[in-house]
Amino acid sequence: MEEKEEKKQSIWAYPGLRYSKDKLSILIILDARRAKKSSLFPVKIQVVYNRTQQYYPTGKDLSIEDWSNLPDTNSKKLISVRNEIKNTYDKVEAAASTLVSDDAFSFDALNVRLGKCTSDTLNTAFAAKIDALKNDGAIGNMLNYQSAMRSVEGFAGSRINFGDITVGWLEQYEKHLLGEGKSYVTVSMYIRCIRAIMNDAIRTGIVKPSRYPFGKGRYKVPKGEGRKLALTIQQIKAVISYTDGLETTERYRDLWFFSYMCNGINFGDMLQLKYRDIENGEIYFYRAKTMQTAKSKKEICATVTPEMQSIIDRWGNQDKKPDNIIFPYLTGNESPIRKKMIIHDVIKRTNKRLKKIGAAVGIAGLTTYAARHSYATVLKRSGANIAFISESLGHSDLKTTENYLASFEKEERKKNAALLTKFE
Repeated sequence: MEEKEEKKQSIWAYPGLRYSKDKLSILIILDARRAKKSSLFPVKIQVVYNRTQQYYPTGKDLSIEDWSNLPDTNSKKLISVRNEIKNTYDKVEAAASTLVSDDAFSFDALNVRLGKCTSDTLNTAFAAKIDALKNDGAIGNMLNYQSAMRSVEGFAGSRINFGDITVGWLEQYEKHLLGEGKSYVTVSMYIRCIRAIMNDAIRTGIVKPSRYPFGKGRYKVPKGEGRKLALTIQQIKAVISYTDGLETTERYRDLWFFSYMCNGINFGDMLQLKYRDIENGEIYFYRAKTMQTAKSKKEICATVTPEMQSIIDRWGNQDKKPDNIIFPYLTGNESPIRKKMIIHDVIKRTNKRLKKIGAAVGIAGLTTYAARHSYATVLKRSGANIAFISESLGHSDLKTTENYLASFEKEERKKNAALLTKFE
């Protein structure tokens, strides 16, 4: 009994600062059970949920005397320490309370939100990552991780220890995916998800760097490149001139053409354009892809050509209020997941029609992606300035644009080289 009482007294809570709601409590404590070599004790954030607890470090160590003086101190040094501890507490409280209010709390989810993937299995780390991406609204990335998780569990089961992920394991998994008929694009995507989770585990000390299976002399993620189709100006004319007399075919054909004319805008961004984005004959937008990753957000500007205006007039929302979306597939009130599903469905239906058009005019592999690829290469082959192409695509620098265009030009060079021996 005396031993239990002594243990209780060795964990001291910071007075007056405590969160408690819906089975969740959070407080700052001095863990005085064992002193460090400095003779100081670590200050931690204690999180208790449904009677289970975990501790999160603040990076600060104090003596019992300084801890006692901390609430009312006049010392500039201790005030600075107190503020830093409070900042850590606020971060943990915000993340934990949000998860609870969303009915999505788990310590794995909290650890991912705090950048501390402390799960001992790849499966729970995947689940926590998916939860974090969902709460951040990164639905496309979330769906990629969901697909990867299903695939990984289909291959290795519902409890995969981090220690199981070796070079040999990854090679077998790659072989398994190829055996299922998956493309190298899919293989690359799934294994990059595993690598990202392993990187989190390395950073938080769950996996030792010596056990990391990726990199030089170890497993290399296969380079998965989808077929990048760039049409010539003559092929584009054939596509936009095609009709089978069906209104549906013409609608999706025209959406593809609008994407091409609007600086190769991807369909996800195009389907969220609003009438207010059009000013003085130009349309302004940001790429959702770079909005999530780039430090500098680049606004893209495209001229609204007569062809684009004609498409808007024919297929656009007839109520042209500034806040209305131009192409009436979304309303703007959908949840992130619902929005993603609608965009995916429109792309799927467009690709179905493009496949039919491609077959009719002799262009294999025609998809929505070809609009962006074609926009860039038509300009390049017409002598447009590389800086203009880079700016209009929303690339961060010229090198990105040069690398992007190089893959298309390689195909053009191969085709031209074949002409050298075309004797008949």
